[in-house]
Amino acid sequence: MDVAARILEEESQGIGITYSGFCLTALPHRRLPDEQHWSRSSVNGRVSLLVEPGRVRRRHVAAGEDEYELVGVPYGPKARLILLYLQTRAIAENSPEVELGRSMNAWLERMGISAGGRTYTEVRSQAERISRCRLTFFWEGTDGSDGFENTTIVASGIRFRDDDRQGTLWRETVRLSEPFFRALREHPVPVWEPAVRELAGRSMAFDLYVWMAYRLHVLMQPVRISWPALFAQFGGGYKALRQFKPEFRRALDFALAVYPEADVTLTEDGVTLHPSRPPIPEREAARLGCR
Repeated sequence: MDVAARILEEESQGIGITYSGFCLTALPHRRLPDEQHWSRSSVNGRVSLLVEPGRVRRRHVAAGEDEYELVGVPYGPKARLILLYLQTRAIAENSPEVELGRSMNAWLERMGISAGGRTYTEVRSQAERISRCRLTFFWEGTDGSDGFENTTIVASGIRFRDDDRQGTLWRETVRLSEPFFRALREHPVPVWEPAVRELAGRSMAFDLYVWMAYRLHVLMQPVRISWPALFAQFGGGYKALRQFKPEFRRALDFALAVYPEADVTLTEDGVTLHPSRPPIPEREAARLGCR
């Protein structure tokens, strides 16, 4: 109720952008072993995402050789926020080159995430994971065909020392990969920054919000989604459906609190999605090239 009240009083027009593929699949909620890959499918099973961990070079001058360590796949709320920042800045500037460092820290602080101390270390770790990981999207066509595309989120990056104060030690510029940047421009989904801020620490609620932002406004009639289908997309990290259900219900409550236009009914069999207004006014979405 408190979240819903704050959203109703919010006057900010800040808009974030995410790729539609991330509305149909999701990153893990919790940390996985660094060598483990991650995969999830959409509720209809037609889109799947495979995320594989990348490597980072660790220099050992004394030993005379370098090591290339796996850094693990990105996970949790902070990874989602960093990814949203990268996509939003790339679309806003119409450029695949995005600066991290102070610019990203300022945006995260607007989202209620302090960039100092332990949080700074966690943010840098998730940015590293996003920069190094490899993605494969698989899809099935309605005509019986199927396909896949291998890509990365980030194609290249450069770091250089900025100053010696804690929290601003590095300034980093990354370049989104051409396939990812192209897909983002062709299939952007707008989300409302104040809603993202309220969900900044709740990864499943964040996933549900962007999923509803993508699906609800294009529906022509109600659609039923079963519990097993919901579990397949959003239940990563939960061993059983019975453990997932109460967490999903709580996450849905928060997602609906920040998206009051959403018409979603929770049932014994799952959820029913009803045609709803988008979270961003259509004129604003059109201005950004979003459909």
